[in-house]
Amino acid sequence: MDLGSPDAFDRMGTLGVEEEFFVVDESGRPTSGTDTLVYGSDPPEILEGRLDHELFKFTLETQTPLMEGLDEAADRITAVREALVGHAADHGFRIAAAGLHPAARWRELEHAEKERYRAQLERIQYPQHRNTTAGLHVHVGVDDGDKAVWIANELRWYLPVMLALSANSPFWNGFDTGLQSARAKIFEGLPNTGMPTHFDDLGNYLRFERRMAESNAINDRGELWYDVRPHTGHGSVEVRTPDAQADVERTLTFVEYVYELVMDLAARYEDGAGDTDIRRELLDENKWRAMRYGHDASFITPDCESTVDLGDVVEQEADRLGVTGLRDLYDGESGAARQRRILDESGLDALCEALVIA
Repeated sequence: MDLGSPDAFDRMGTLGVEEEFFVVDESGRPTSGTDTLVYGSDPPEILEGRLDHELFKFTLETQTPLMEGLDEAADRITAVREALVGHAADHGFRIAAAGLHPAARWRELEHAEKERYRAQLERIQYPQHRNTTAGLHVHVGVDDGDKAVWIANELRWYLPVMLALSANSPFWNGFDTGLQSARAKIFEGLPNTGMPTHFDDLGNYLRFERRMAESNAINDRGELWYDVRPHTGHGSVEVRTPDAQADVERTLTFVEYVYELVMDLAARYEDGAGDTDIRRELLDENKWRAMRYGHDASFITPDCESTVDLGDVVEQEADRLGVTGLRDLYDGESGAARQRRILDESGLDALCEALVIA
């Protein structure tokens, strides 16, 4: 049984990034090429052991090598993307990115053959059969398990902020959902997803992880797909909230924000900061606002006494942590707004092309 250990939490400030992408054809439409790219050929060196398919054959996930800190992120993430694009081109494919592909119709696409995904399809049924989502996952190493759990608890309030800024999936299965991040809502149809509850300490989390595995609720700890989790294998806090992004600069902004948040919270933990006392239901409400309204969202404040607009949160966070890229994200056109504009002005072919990574 694949379960974690307190011993995994032994290094502070390491970094790993996972990005999910779509395999598309010459016109930018979803196609099935995963078997060729993952199993039928040798990938570039930087992708060896770090490239796999997701539930559908047209969806891939890449992993960066382990990084010692944030200063390596731009070069590593860019190198992984360039390697993937080149690898796909060598086999007649292209690579695109968004939270959901606007031309993907799940009934017409092939599921992966991997035993793990076949088992998920059998257990979960319809919600997993339609899961054409793609996201961005950021791991930051933490040197103590109880600290990692406390950080994950505290990060929950910030997750809707990330989702609102990253919202890049208005279309699903051929129609406009009216949401800014339909990916988040589609993914929440799976079990063990969404906003996690509060955990008292690492022992509390490990007992939960073990109970879920022993009761056959999950096949392995990786199927606890919450928006944030202490990763008991990698010894990290993993944030899984943002939609996937085609623009690498947008991805780097989220990576920087997650990293600086975790490091700031780690320092607050060491200084003896107390827990933020906020109900999960209110955190769920904040996440809903992010999904629905994106850049126009407002959030219930951590003290639960008022609301705050996304723009004000961005200003506060940019000043507090020095992550100025957040202002650029907020001031610019959102991913969802851009997709809707391109579709309205130029049609679906142009939108598919706009999501392709050069």
